[in-house]
Amino acid sequence: MPEPGDAPGLVEVVQRWTARWADTDGGRLSRAQLEELVAGVARDAAAQAEAARDAALRRFSALYSASPTGIALADPNGEIVEANAALGAFLGYKTDDLRGRDLAGLGYGAKDRHALLDGLDEVDEAGSEPYRQRVRLAHADDVGTWADITLAVLPGDRPGAAYPVLMVLDANEVHSLQETLRHQSIHDPLTGLSNASRFNTLLEGALGPSARDQIALVYLDIDGFKVINDGLGAGVGDKVLRRIARRLREVFTSHDPLIARLSGDGFAVLLRGRLTAQEVVTQVQRALDELREPMYLDDHGIGVSASAGIVVRDVADGGPEDLLRAAELALHRAKAAGKAQWMLFDPDLDARDRARYRLGAEIGGALENGHFELVYQPMVKLGPSGGLAAVNAGLHWNHPEFGELGSEEFYPLADITGMTVQLGHWLLTESLAAAARWRERHGEAAPDICIRLPGRLAVDPELVGAVKELLDRYRLPAGALRLCTDSPSLHDPRGEVLESLSVLTDLGAKMVLAVTGSADLELIPRQGLKVRHIILTGPVVDALGDNPGAAAVRHLDQLVTRARELDLRVGADGVRTSTQAELLREHGVIAARGPFVTDSATGDEVDDLIERYAG
Repeated sequence: MPEPGDAPGLVEVVQRWTARWADTDGGRLSRAQLEELVAGVARDAAAQAEAARDAALRRFSALYSASPTGIALADPNGEIVEANAALGAFLGYKTDDLRGRDLAGLGYGAKDRHALLDGLDEVDEAGSEPYRQRVRLAHADDVGTWADITLAVLPGDRPGAAYPVLMVLDANEVHSLQETLRHQSIHDPLTGLSNASRFNTLLEGALGPSARDQIALVYLDIDGFKVINDGLGAGVGDKVLRRIARRLREVFTSHDPLIARLSGDGFAVLLRGRLTAQEVVTQVQRALDELREPMYLDDHGIGVSASAGIVVRDVADGGPEDLLRAAELALHRAKAAGKAQWMLFDPDLDARDRARYRLGAEIGGALENGHFELVYQPMVKLGPSGGLAAVNAGLHWNHPEFGELGSEEFYPLADITGMTVQLGHWLLTESLAAAARWRERHGEAAPDICIRLPGRLAVDPELVGAVKELLDRYRLPAGALRLCTDSPSLHDPRGEVLESLSVLTDLGAKMVLAVTGSADLELIPRQGLKVRHIILTGPVVDALGDNPGAAAVRHLDQLVTRARELDLRVGADGVRTSTQAELLREHGVIAARGPFVTDSATGDEVDDLIERYAG
């Protein structure tokens, strides 16, 4: 009996031949008759199977021919026996030209051919998982074309036989898009150079366990690039950066260079291999020279300069962090030395810098823990009445390891770390508190307090309010405060120092100007400075040593005469001996400070001095 799941064609065959066998009129079939019947069954079944196979082949051929996927059928040895039109069109060949070629030979390069061979090895048995890969196939125009390939096998016409089949999809657009995205993710979009992410990744690889020989890192920073951007516009600035990138590519061509843009106007160059410091310095100097050549953009002849920090060392001498830090320190040193030059990393200087930067990092904690103190320089009146005209207050740091540090050692570091304003406010608060204590004890005989404001504090927008609040807190008249400055401080381009000092003098504070020559003195009338006192200092006073020359004395007289014309009181700083102090008094200087009194005094010592002079 036919089963319900049997194919319709088989059911018809069984029913037809069953009817014929049953129609024998009750007679017995002979052997020949039976053989004829069985042969008929076999012929009918074979015809049915042949028709089904032909139909399947026609369907496969139609699909194979019309498929947009490129397909190549091969024999067990991997030789192409048939290829469809889609594959021919993709590779630029007629399908007849593909017959007889080796499947692996369709690869464009050795790497691609090996990928195809590996795929054939993986799918050499029927039932194996398909092999998928992206490779370049050889186009008739002798170029590579990207394809996503699938290799599989079809069963053969005998048991165990397997025939490879290659299916190909065009991957050029996808690959191009992926490459574009990959390129954008690791390159700077403006200059086309590597970006910071790629640079750091390759730097780590260059210092890996297998690395050999030497490595050089160059940090380049464009000096004053903000002037170009702000003066000519960001569009011109972008063009300048692209020109800079091109010039760097032209200069750094040896030792496997990696050139990257790390920030707005910051670049880095990594060199690897057998190299010396002199070779690297030569290339860097050439790059700096090339960058100085004017660039003509939008009718502007633009010249730029760059500063460079250079590190050259064996690859085994440290990790990426050490190398980056060394290059950055060398760059900072080049900029501090005047810009437009290169600086080679020096381990000895680095050790000293580490100590300095350690101090800078400790300023905040030292201030909080009371390690700073006031030191004083009394200014004595040069005359029979004597007395103290003023007391200069400054800061010293009692460092637990390095001992007593003067302000010249830590104020520059405070500028770097942003602690200058805090230090300045502490100086103001403690100084005015001391002045209030002197006034309470000695009344009008108490000296003024004189403070030299750190540059950052002098331009702090909250300075005036802070000074006024402190004067009110300690019930001090503003005239008890003297503020000392010098001509370099007054030359700040925005005039903020002068503006702050002017407001404070309007409140009643006294401005004191340090003078080293006639040019400083003439600033007062030329800029309308509200100066009450000048302090002669530096070469003016130094020239009046044990045996002063006539020219030095004449210069002193000129300054004092001009100061009197401007209604100024004249003092002197750095006076070493009583003889020098007497000479200054004879020529019109009314007060002085320096070693002839004391180099510096603590709080208790200055209290004793004030007590003695007031008495």
